[in-house]
Amino acid sequence: MAAPPAPTPPERLVLRRLVPSHVALLLDVWKAGPAPELTGPFEKAEAAFRAADYAGATSALDLLSIRFTEPRWPSLPAPFRDLRVPIPAPMPPHWNPEHALPPAEKEAVRARRTAEEQLALADGCVAWARAHAVPADDLAALAAEAKRALGAGGVSPEFYVPIDALWTALVARLPRPKRAAGPAPVAAAPEPAAEA
Repeated sequence: MAAPPAPTPPERLVLRRLVPSHVALLLDVWKAGPAPELTGPFEKAEAAFRAADYAGATSALDLLSIRFTEPRWPSLPAPFRDLRVPIPAPMPPHWNPEHALPPAEKEAVRARRTAEEQLALADGCVAWARAHAVPADDLAALAAEAKRALGAGGVSPEFYVPIDALWTALVARLPRPKRAAGPAPVAAAPEPAAEA
């Protein structure tokens, strides 16, 4: 019987979401920059990550993924659309093709879906980096290596080695997201003069 895989360190799980979210906030869809309602959770996630508070970073990234789903913001292009919190259409459980699968197979399907999303996000981030004069040749090589590993051995630790190396290298190269100006603060009404 094979030993269960070692759990993934929480810092890697956070980095796999933090860096693509950072790039999503740099996309050209934000005309004057993303709104403070988006940059705020991202900045909290980034600060928590630097402080090694991975639970706090995950919580802030969850809030950001909910914000990405709100219809008042521009729609994110693929593959960054996958960063939004999924809102599945209501359906009875037995309509879901994965419902009847044994637990191990369900987990394998989820792991494969997550790996494919990571690969698509890596490709999207590399394309963004190239279009914005961020050095990306080594990143493209890492994405290609991950693609080969996924094709050869499926979802395995060997797949995540280049993916994690890509996120680690890219995080240091990204500029800060521009922040759109929020609504102007309301000036306080002048107090009436005291009567003498």
